[in-house]
This record gives sequence, structure tokens and C-alpha cells, in this order.
Amino acid sequence: MEAKAKEFFVQLLETPSPSGYERPVQDLVRAYVADFADEVRTDLHGNVIAAKNPEAKLRVMYAGHCDQIGLLITHIDDNGYLYTQPIGGWDPQQLIGQRMTVWTDNGPLAAVIARKPIHLILPEERNKAVKADDLWLDIGVKDKAEAQKLVRIGDPITFELSYQEMLGDLANSPGMDDKTGLWVCIEALRRASQQSLNVALYAVSTVQEEIGLRGAQTSAYGIDPHVGIAVDVTHATDCPTIDKKQEGDVKLGSGPVIYRGPNMNPVVVERLIEASDAKEIPYQLGAIGKGTGTDANAIQVTRAGVAAGLVSVPNRYMHSAVEMISLADLDRCADLLAAFAVKLAADTDFTP
Repeated sequence: MEAKAKEFFVQLLETPSPSGYERPVQDLVRAYVADFADEVRTDLHGNVIAAKNPEAKLRVMYAGHCDQIGLLITHIDDNGYLYTQPIGGWDPQQLIGQRMTVWTDNGPLAAVIARKPIHLILPEERNKAVKADDLWLDIGVKDKAEAQKLVRIGDPITFELSYQEMLGDLANSPGMDDKTGLWVCIEALRRASQQSLNVALYAVSTVQEEIGLRGAQTSAYGIDPHVGIAVDVTHATDCPTIDKKQEGDVKLGSGPVIYRGPNMNPVVVERLIEASDAKEIPYQLGAIGKGTGTDANAIQVTRAGVAAGLVSVPNRYMHSAVEMISLADLDRCADLLAAFAVKLAADTDFTP
């Protein structure tokens, strides 16, 4: 991974972007792609769309969602404690004892989220899963009046954002879902732009995937692509408790996952595999027997239909504070998507 590209990746991870509050990351994306994209625009929904060779006949869209799960302040009690609703899908157990950040109009504010100590939990409570309603955020104020000077109802909250490299070329951070996919789309556009490109290639930083694939739906409608590939994370199954029989045998460091199933156009799938083989890029196959919970689902049914694909980055511990990925998988994924685009001709037929 080149130094500048890696710096961009770390900046993405350390910049907040809960669904509906993506602008700080989108500003970062716009600044980065300005060096190599022929066209950059932001639509009314907030999607950032970077294009190379936009006048070409065949339009190809790569979509990586920039939004991450978060919380939203809904209530401040008389003692200044904050109560929240989730933005996206949360397991409340992941929140207990975490350092959090409230993103206010005046900048980040440190918070912690907890429950009563083990010493005070009644025996009948100890074997019950904690509910989100039982948790509160403590920002260290004395009362409601002091809290209201610092935060407002509707302010978003994330885990404390950080990036940490580990052994085995691995890294962990909140928001790997899906800033990894976003980075891959942008980096694939950059790498493809350095080669001979016969198609219009769009890399889209989509918004609000975590609350219903909303940005993919609106951006795909605007671009009207012939081909659309979503790049997201998928569950790595190389750790305890995950059922490989249902989720597949997916390992960190073994390459991107190319998915097969009814949400994926078979011609797109085979061309992704051919591009991997031609460039000797390791890949893994995955299968999903229904519409996926990714931007590929929205892209496929846009307008009169789009030839859709899904390429995923293996991710351990999804929707947690320590989402873990392989940096090598990221590089390979970007190489794969660049190679896929470069091999396309203007008259390529994706009819199944």
C-alpha cells in the first residue's frame, strides 16, 4: 500500500461518519480524489461521485458506503446523563464500558457508556442480556443545564475513533465497515486512471447504507450505470463461534471475497474471477441465496436493472469497536477492481 493511500485510509477511519452525519468524511474524499478524477460532484443526498472518463459509452459504478453505525442523543436527564437511540444495527453488549465521542457543533466531546457495577447487580439480573435502555452516557457534567451548554438533542455519537496495526499485517478500528470498501473504490479508480480505460468509471462514496441502502439507491439512479459493484465487508469465519457451513470459509489475508447468488449478475462474477486469475490476485468465493444487505441490492434494481456484483473485504468482529481486517486484502481488492474495469470494452454485454 502506497504511503499516501495508507494515510488516506487512516484519515477515513479517524473521521466520524454515522449515517446522516457523513459530511466530514465526504469532505476528505472530495479533497483526495481531486488529484486524479476527471469529475467530482456531491448530489443532494450527500453521495460523493468521482468519475474517470465520464463521456464513455459503458458506465461502471463502484459503491462503498462511508457511513458507520452510531448513536443519537434523544434525552438529557436532570443529572446531565445522556440517553440515545441507535443509528444502524447495534448489539447493546458491545457498548458496555466503552469510551465514546459525542460529535457536537463545537467539536468532539469525550463520553463513557456503562451500567451499574457488578457489585450492585442483583443475582437475577446477572444472566440477562443488557438492553440499550439500561445504558447511559456520562460526559462528566454536574447537571442538565451544564450538559445543554455542550450537547444538543440529535448530536451523533460513535465509539472513540482510532486505528491500530497488529501482527500479521492486520489492523483494527471502529468503522472498518465500510471505510475499507470506500477506500477500495477510490483506490481502484486511482489505479485504473493510470492505465488505458475504455469505460466511464464512477467511484461513489455512498451515504446511509446502515439505515437502508439509501445512498446507493439515489446515486445509482443518477449515474444510471450498466454495471454496478458494491464493495463492503463480510464476516470472516476464521475465529470461534461462527458457522462456516452457513457463512462460508472466509479468512483474513486470503484475498477479497467474490460473491455468487441471485443478487449478482453471473457475467460480472465470471469477469471478476477472470480478472483475478489474470493478475494472480488471490480471492475467495462466497454465496448468498437472496438479496444481500449491501449496496449491491439497491443497485441491482435501479431503473430498468443493473448488472450487479459484490466484492467484500473479510472483517472479524463486525459492528464492534475492534473490527479487524487484513491490509493485504485491501490492496488486492483495489487491484482486482482496477483490473476488472481496465479489461472492459465499450460493447461488453452483461446480459445473463
